[in-house]
Amino acid sequence: MSKRRVAYYYDGDVGSFTYGLGHLMKPHRMRVAHDLITAYGMLDKMHVLRPKRASAKTMTSFHTDEYVHFLSRVTPETAEELTYHGTRFLMGDDNPPFEGVFDFCSISAGGSICAAERIASGSADIAINWAGGLHHAKKREAAGFCYINDIVLGILELLRTFPRVLYVDIDCHHGDGVEEAFYTTDRVMTCSFHKFGEYFPGTGTQDDKGKGKGKGYAVNVPFKDGLTDEAFKSVFEPVVARCLEVFRPSVVVLQCGGDSIAGDKLGCFNITMHGHAHCVQFIRKKNIPLILLGGGGYTVKNVARAWAYETACALGIEDTIDPNLPWNEYFEWFGPRYRLEVLPNNMEDYNVRDGALDKVRTTALEQLSELAGPPSVGMHDVPRQSLGHHLGFRGDTDSEATDELDERLAQYSHFVYKQQEEAEAESAESDDEDEWDSDGSTRSRRRRQKSRMSIVSNKYTDGIDEHLGGKSRRRFFQSSAKWDETQQCFQLKNDMGLMGLGGMSALMEAGGRMSRMPSVDGEINMDEDRDWEDNVSL
Repeated sequence: MSKRRVAYYYDGDVGSFTYGLGHLMKPHRMRVAHDLITAYGMLDKMHVLRPKRASAKTMTSFHTDEYVHFLSRVTPETAEELTYHGTRFLMGDDNPPFEGVFDFCSISAGGSICAAERIASGSADIAINWAGGLHHAKKREAAGFCYINDIVLGILELLRTFPRVLYVDIDCHHGDGVEEAFYTTDRVMTCSFHKFGEYFPGTGTQDDKGKGKGKGYAVNVPFKDGLTDEAFKSVFEPVVARCLEVFRPSVVVLQCGGDSIAGDKLGCFNITMHGHAHCVQFIRKKNIPLILLGGGGYTVKNVARAWAYETACALGIEDTIDPNLPWNEYFEWFGPRYRLEVLPNNMEDYNVRDGALDKVRTTALEQLSELAGPPSVGMHDVPRQSLGHHLGFRGDTDSEATDELDERLAQYSHFVYKQQEEAEAESAESDDEDEWDSDGSTRSRRRRQKSRMSIVSNKYTDGIDEHLGGKSRRRFFQSSAKWDETQQCFQLKNDMGLMGLGGMSALMEAGGRMSRMPSVDGEINMDEDRDWEDNVSL
């Protein structure tokens, strides 16, 4: 197999972060994988680099200023206040505000952006950032263990140089964040292979094909439980080959989420390490610039094995390395066989029932056959660094003026999301429910609350917080104040009865919380926080 110039990005600090005790996401897995790669002697065959950490300004090329500013400030102690009691930015328990979350995001995003810059400059044929691949993060909120979408940031950097980018996702979960970001453009084709059906994030059907100029350029291949190597290969190869033929990308970004490997704590496929790595081998043979990113994967030893083996595939030495693991710092983790392998289990493959696999493959290929060919893109010279900037003689980076192309890319990103928001608003209006008021005299419309699914439980939350006993979260601009016709004033009611006429100021001071409302005798009620009942608009 021909040699490739491989750039490998790794920051030793990435393994020092923790999402919290008992959390399924383990940043330490990157360190375990790196140690295994080092033990196999692969570092000498690559250009090993420590990525420059992404700044807040760089992150705002996709994410909103408010969200990035929030990530730079949030700590476990301030999370309740900064998230407005869990109603913004970080919702649910999937994304805890752990210590150093912004630094963790800057490492992940910085690696993917540097990998994109390396490919764009022509300095490497393959670039690897196993700390990246966090494909669920949205423009203004975290989701599915992902805070910053390093993939979108990396692709935006690639689009400064390349006309077309193909994004392939083999994580067990649908790459919804990346798909949403490029849903209305034909410059990025997203192709996601994932589990669908009562499974996080609940998106990724084959009816989702893109919109506007991007119609047809979002390809989704949903599977059922128990997917095997042979079944996966029979769909992956023809679909990706057709994507390459029709779209003719200048570069491919492959997200190698390890939760699609057999035995994962959150996954439900039966793919071996070799079946997973076959995707890397297949695309590598096409001789197209390639970026390899990490992603999901919650059985640490299997993720480390897979990413170490796929690094060998990028180097083209997978046939020469010893399947018996060399001694390394985490050697005892890989018992009892101590081999570079992840074996299949006895799961039943539901994809072969009733011709479901053939139907999925046929539908995906038919969608691609409807595309006329690679879209034409008008390109111009990319602004280059000045000599002073290259030599390090520059002022504060954040104070420097952004070049014209960067501004246009940022404006385009905002334009894309504005279109999506308008479309979502129109869809929400059509789904509104007509309801009669209690007196039957007036009619009001209520917008349904956006549902969110947990990556751990695969259940929709519908804005319900379990620790509040199943009650809905507090709604702003609403209270338990009721108009008293007799006294011609508002009266507030808590569990102990009506409060005095001065209760409105107390309500405002307490922020609508029952726990700090004075009771009938005027004492402060310090019971645990609970939502107000019988809410009516003032």
